[in-house]
Amino acid sequence: MEDKTYSIAPGIHMGILTPDLLETIAKVSRKHNIPIVKITSAQRLAFIGMKDEIKKEVWQELGFRLEPSTKLGVHYVQACPGKPWCKFGLLDSMPLGKKTEDAFLGKPMPAKTKIGISGCPHNCCESYLRDVGVFGKKSGWSFVFGGNGGRKPRIGDLIATKLTDNEVMDLTKRCLDYYASNARKKERTARFIDRIGIDEFKKKVMCINQY
Repeated sequence: MEDKTYSIAPGIHMGILTPDLLETIAKVSRKHNIPIVKITSAQRLAFIGMKDEIKKEVWQELGFRLEPSTKLGVHYVQACPGKPWCKFGLLDSMPLGKKTEDAFLGKPMPAKTKIGISGCPHNCCESYLRDVGVFGKKSGWSFVFGGNGGRKPRIGDLIATKLTDNEVMDLTKRCLDYYASNARKKERTARFIDRIGIDEFKKKVMCINQY
C-alpha cells in the first residue's frame, strides 16, 4: 500500500519529560512532519503517521535506544508522582519505580508484563490492574499480583502488605521468576493465576509469616 504509514512508541522513563526532551520532540516532529505525537496509557510517546524509511532516523534523532515493542517481557514500569509531589502521596513512588525499572524492564517473560507503582491507595497507576501492582499506605507498600485490564479484566490479588522498598524488590523478583519458569507461552499473569490459583502461587513465592 503506497499510503501505508508507521508509528514508533519509545518508552519514557516513568512518564517524566524534561525541557530538553520536549525541545527535541518538537524539533524532530517538525523536521519530519510527523502528524500526531500522543502520550499512551503506558506512558510511552507514540509518533504516528510516518513513512517506513524514516523510522530509524527518527529513533536516533530522538536519542532513544532502539527497542522492539513486540518482545515478550516486562514492557514498562509506571509510577505516579507520589510523595512529596502529590498531596495524597503517602510513600515515594518514583524512586521505587526507578529501582524497579532498572532491575526488571525488558526482563524476558512468557507474555507482556506491566508494573504499576502508586504512592497511595487511590491507585492512579491502576496497580490492581497490572501484572505487578504496588501501592503505598502509611504502614508501607501493599503488593498485588495477577491484574489485567485487557479484554478479559482481572483484579489482581493482594498478597503482601507493610513492605519496605527492599521487600518490594525482593518479592517482585520472586514472583516474576516463578511466573517466568511456570507459565505457558503468551499466558498473562492473570490467566496464570486463574489456572494455578492464588493460594498455590503464594506458597511458592513467599513464606506465610514473612510479610
